[in-house]
Amino acid sequence: MRTDNRKVKNTVVSIYFVLIVFAILLATVFRSLELFVDSTFFLLLGVFIVMVVFHSIAGYFEYDSDGNKIVVINQGLILTDYINYRQNKLEFTKNQLVGFKIKKYVIYKTLVLFIKNHEGKRSKERFNVTLLRRKNLKYVKQSLNKMMKENRKKNQA
Repeated sequence: MRTDNRKVKNTVVSIYFVLIVFAILLATVFRSLELFVDSTFFLLLGVFIVMVVFHSIAGYFEYDSDGNKIVVINQGLILTDYINYRQNKLEFTKNQLVGFKIKKYVIYKTLVLFIKNHEGKRSKERFNVTLLRRKNLKYVKQSLNKMMKENRKKNQA
């Protein structure tokens, strides 16, 4: 099964654009019209905080469980064609999956995968799935549950 959230890229770029335009308007127009003179700094600080929070939430997620290997990729949405930043790529065989959790916070969702490496040590990998549609997140969860069930059968036999 393959799924990703590439369709939200245009929406994310539009929101970045609106936030930047709003910050420029706050810095220039409101100051020249002397509107919000006392609170201009706080308004700019608020816009900056919203941009930082939105930047941490906005991420590309791809999940591919076709074949014997599972590939999970997380990366940023802006400038990924030019600069490969914030990339987290995990590739492992299906029998290495030990467990998983989907954690939901107020405005942030993560997929935590527990993987057993070849030496028998367990590792934990986190992926941002905030912008993944609910239906697609359900499919990822079903796929991982199926693999967990198959791994339990193999371990019991």
